[in-house]
Order: sequence, then C-alpha cells, then structure tokens
Amino acid sequence: MTRLLDKYTKEVVPSLMKDFAYGNVMQVPRITKVSVNMGLGEAVQNPKIIDASLEELSQITGQKPVITRSRKAIAGFKLRAGLPIGVAVTLRRDRMYEFLDRLLTIALPRVRDFRGVSPKGFDGRGNFTLGLREQIIFPEINYDKVAKVKGMNITVVTTANTDDEARRLLTYLGMPFRK
Repeated sequence: MTRLLDKYTKEVVPSLMKDFAYGNVMQVPRITKVSVNMGLGEAVQNPKIIDASLEELSQITGQKPVITRSRKAIAGFKLRAGLPIGVAVTLRRDRMYEFLDRLLTIALPRVRDFRGVSPKGFDGRGNFTLGLREQIIFPEINYDKVAKVKGMNITVVTTANTDDEARRLLTYLGMPFRK
C-alpha cells in the first residue's frame, strides 16, 4: 500500500466523515484518476519533440503515454487533422497515489518562487486541474538531456459532488493551496 493511500484511509476518511457528517464510509469523496497531459503545439514544425516528451512523461509517471492527435485542420496554425500534437497518461490506483505523493512532497516544493497552488482550478463538479510550467521539477528528469522545457496539465478527478468537498479532500492529502 502506498504512503498516500495509507494516509487517506487512516487520516483523511475519518476527518472528512466528521467535517461533512457522512453516515457511510462510501459517501466520502475519493480520487478516481489522475490525468497528465502535455500539449505540444510546436510538434507541427518539429516532430522529434513528441519522442522526447513520450520518454519524459513515461519517466515521470511510470506508465507509457499515448500520443494525442489533432481532430481538425487549422490553417492559421499550419495544422492538419491527425497530426500528433501532444502526449497524455491516465493514472489509476497505486500508480496514481505514487505519482500524487511525488508531486506533493518532491516536485511542487522544487518550483521556483512557489507560493502555493491556485485554488481556482476546480471545475464545479469536484475535479481539480493544475498547470505546471516545466517538467524539470520532477527528479526523474535529467536536466542535461532536456532539449526544451515543456509544461503539463495535471487533472485530479474525484468522486466529490462539490468543489468544497474536493478542496477539503486535497487539502487533507497535502495539496498546498494558496491562501
């Protein structure tokens, strides 16, 4: 059992049951999946950037990413339908908790001038999206081998019905929200 899952079952569930007066343990919100996405618009001019991003994202998440392709052609961006323009991974269960643990304890504190995560990333249904500007904050990435610094979006999908429940869940798990 991973460290974050252990914390969830022993500390977070009782706290949330007390805070929201749930009658059943199954009512307590939980994280169902974490989606990590790198949008690579510059892959239109430089297709080799996709291979580097696949390698980096698989090192960060421990799972092989899929290549996302454009759905339609946009002439202004010199984009044709079906061109590779990003990489994405969906993490569940143990890999998800392992990744979140590394994100919260190792990667986020390494962000320059870090003042906390913006609490505006909630979507109204209890899901939270966080944007990172550089992939080099993860210790798995060798800085010398990085050709270009790329950002990524991390979406945490929960079973919470409201943003307040999801915010409390993520706060108890250790997400450093800005005041």
